Order: sequence, then C-alpha cells, then structure tokens
Amino acid sequence: MSKVAVVFWSGTGNTEAMANAVAEGAKEKGAEVSVFFASDFSADMAGQYDAIAFGCPAMGAEVLEEAEFEPMFTSCEPKLGGKNIALFGSYGWGTGEWMRAWEDRCADCGANLVCDSVICNEMPNDDGIAACRALGAAAAG
Repeated sequence: MSKVAVVFWSGTGNTEAMANAVAEGAKEKGAEVSVFFASDFSADMAGQYDAIAFGCPAMGAEVLEEAEFEPMFTSCEPKLGGKNIALFGSYGWGTGEWMRAWEDRCADCGANLVCDSVICNEMPNDDGIAACRALGAAAAG
C-alpha cells in the first residue's frame, strides 16, 4: 500500500474541497492517506510518503500563498528529487500562470509529476471534483 500526503493551503475553502477529493481518490485506490494544512507539514516529513499531492490557490499576481504555503514548499523542494508529486489549486482570476510556474519549479528540482495538474475556477464543480479524485488516484500509483 502506498502512503500519500495531501498538503494544502486554503483561505476560502475552495482548495480545501479539492484536497478532500484528492484524498478520497487516493483512498479509493487503496493508499494510506494523510491530509495536512501547509503549516503542519515540513520538509522532514517528505521522506515518509511515496507521493505528495500539493494544493494551493493562486494569490495576488498569480503566485503561491506567501505566508505559509510558499515557505513550506520552498523548504520541501530539495527533498522532491525523484519524488512522485501532483499539484492542484483554485483561482479566481488570471490564466493559470501560477500553476505553470509551479510545475516548472517541480521539474527544476527533479520531482516526478504523476499526472496533469488540476485547477478549478473558484469552488470546484462536479467535473473539478472528479478531476481531483483522479489526481489522487494517480498519486496513489
């Protein structure tokens, strides 16, 4: 059984709803799943998991949330080489640039993106929830 961490930050509940669907998808695939708010996860924990699904909404000028998520993710980057990861998040404006930049950062540190990232405009609809479950299943292997 694979161990999957779902690590997210959410200010309005949109990305949290996505995280819950990701966790459900991984559990349905048989994974042991742990869900963490960004402030409760650290780089030292990354090695305990076969895969990590990171979720963060677009903030400001299409960047990751800067107070809690960005520092946590930056500290994890050196531990992500060869690690199976998946990315998800919500947005209310823009073109998804924050997700493309985030994917590039993951590639630069040698992480293995296990599937296409999932972005949802505001609260995920049924299709968005289904995509998040599929992302969770992909992270579970």
